[in-house]
Amino acid sequence: MAILKVIEVLANSEKSWEDATKKAVAQAAKSVKNIRSAYVQEQSVSVKDNEVSEFRVNVKITFEVK
Repeated sequence: MAILKVIEVLANSEKSWEDATKKAVAQAAKSVKNIRSAYVQEQSVSVKDNEVSEFRVNVKITFEVK
């Protein structure tokens, strides 16, 4: 039986939501091993001068605890 744990990570990118999600997983992988999945719970943007300036994601990352 595997024991799984979920953490919540917030990340941002000037490029896209996909890039922000990749950054969230990469940052989590620096301190967490055995990542199994990532679920994008929320997406939002920051607007500056009437244009999107930043993409933001709230990601739930699931990993196995050994």
